[in-house]
Amino acid sequence: MAIHIHEYGDPDGACLMVFLHGGGVSGWMWEKQVAAFAGYHCLVPDLPGHGFSREDTEFTIRSREDTEFTIRSSAEELLLLIEERAQGRKIVVTGFSLGAQVLVQMLGIRPELIDYAIINSALVRPIPSASRLIGPAVRLSFPLIKYRWFAKLQAKTLYLGEEYLERYVQESRQMELKTLIRVLEENMSFRIPVEFSEAAGKILVTVGEREKSVMKQSARDLVAVNPRCMGVVIPRMGHGLSLAKPELFNKLVEAWIQGGELPGECRRI
Repeated sequence: MAIHIHEYGDPDGACLMVFLHGGGVSGWMWEKQVAAFAGYHCLVPDLPGHGFSREDTEFTIRSREDTEFTIRSSAEELLLLIEERAQGRKIVVTGFSLGAQVLVQMLGIRPELIDYAIINSALVRPIPSASRLIGPAVRLSFPLIKYRWFAKLQAKTLYLGEEYLERYVQESRQMELKTLIRVLEENMSFRIPVEFSEAAGKILVTVGEREKSVMKQSARDLVAVNPRCMGVVIPRMGHGLSLAKPELFNKLVEAWIQGGELPGECRRI
């Protein structure tokens, strides 16, 4: 397993910002964020099995052993990267969906390391019945990934418009069956690590009003476990705030880092 890192912004910026993408996409989903935060040093990993992390010759971080994708092993590798690059600066980590689960795991492994965390749409309630069906269901539907119409339907749920559609279609076609099954198994079985309650940074948990009930319950669970968490619901929003409303999302992140008022449309959990 290996992780490719894209770097943006000011290498000498006051903060190190890390953006963790969701499953089935890759680091490009954060383009509007790294542009908005160009004054910071921004790192955007492609998680194992996604984007450039499928290409052996493109890896910039190599794991200690070659293993299949897991949320925990990804978290461990990213923590090593952050420690190496932070050099005493404030650390801000933002994660969406699968990336948000990785972030929750990171906070559990190193509760003291991350100063600001923004956890977007993290599933933390295991769904055992769905987990058992993942393998057979994915094997049946996997051939459909090759078709543009199917990828377009999937992209719509993530608020991926024409701007990102071609990238999404291409990467969907390149993903291996075993990787997709493994990612979904990890996603559906993830739960909050016990040590997450000890995370010492400022933690913002967001969820869309139109997301599934299990996602909203997950957000409430995270807030309940750690007293330093604050949760907000985004009205009229499904799964994919940073892509659907990048300006609102960027204001939210900036306010959280700077200690300002969150945008008025955010509703406290």
